[in-house]
Amino acid sequence: MTSSDNKHLGAGAVTTGWGVGLPPTIVTNADLEARLDTSDEWITERTGIKQRHIGGTTAELAIMAGKEALESAGLLPEDIDILLLATTTPDERVPGTSATVQNALGITGGAFDLNAACSGFVYSLVVAHGLIGIGAKRILLIGSETLSSITNMDERTLAVVIGDGAAGIVLEATEGPGELLSWDLGADGSLKHLLYCDHGGYLFMDGKEVFRRAVRIIVNSAQNALNKVGIRSEDIDLFVPHQANARIVEAARERLGISPEKAMVTIDRYGNTSSSSIPLALVAAIQEGKLKKGDIVLLSGFGAGMTWGSALLRFGG
Repeated sequence: MTSSDNKHLGAGAVTTGWGVGLPPTIVTNADLEARLDTSDEWITERTGIKQRHIGGTTAELAIMAGKEALESAGLLPEDIDILLLATTTPDERVPGTSATVQNALGITGGAFDLNAACSGFVYSLVVAHGLIGIGAKRILLIGSETLSSITNMDERTLAVVIGDGAAGIVLEATEGPGELLSWDLGADGSLKHLLYCDHGGYLFMDGKEVFRRAVRIIVNSAQNALNKVGIRSEDIDLFVPHQANARIVEAARERLGISPEKAMVTIDRYGNTSSSSIPLALVAAIQEGKLKKGDIVLLSGFGAGMTWGSALLRFGG
């Protein structure tokens, strides 16, 4: 595990735009109840999910989110130095899906994919701040996933949990330290067997074991990020965790000592969307007025690998 603050970086970065991309098809628990051996009550109690968006390709959803983020920031595609796409469901093995997104948006800068599973957005956020620290001016960072493409939708265990979607932000260089206060990234490859998908296969998850480890991982990673800069959990204005399961979010929140009203929960409307779940929740918080400039926000995720990551931000710098 490695954790650090941002004091070694050059230029700081702040979020100046945001956007989402969601497939139009919404699948409710009632829809699943009609074709699977499950019920709305069972799904809601076990996961907290009421509906999810299903459909599209990873590139299509990322393009939607990217366009909206650029418009929100008031920028043109040629203003972007780098497009960074966090995804665990690329549309092709080669090339990276970011190339398709870059071309569609008209971006002339660099583009690459980053796969750290459900921790991918936090990993990418740290990488983006590092790139700005060594000279990049503007980065478009998108998390986009089509988990339905690697899930057996006739098997209730995961079919009721996953969703498709994308969300992105624009990061721009600024004078001063920017908004990243500290970060913590880690991985343990010995736990690969708990959550994986082979080429041509379906997603597999040992749900009970992932649940058991996830809460501890989130709490430890978040606490590492907080301790690095001497910030207490009660000083956090908003907690934005990976939306894997409402019970995991609740347990982690309680152990961190964060009050319920400070936890951003969107799993009820989107399901588990892997690396796009944190940015979808982050954008929802901005649009709903739950996050404003100067607020301290804690992002924390975990996923296959297993990987984990936390980032502590003073939003807007």
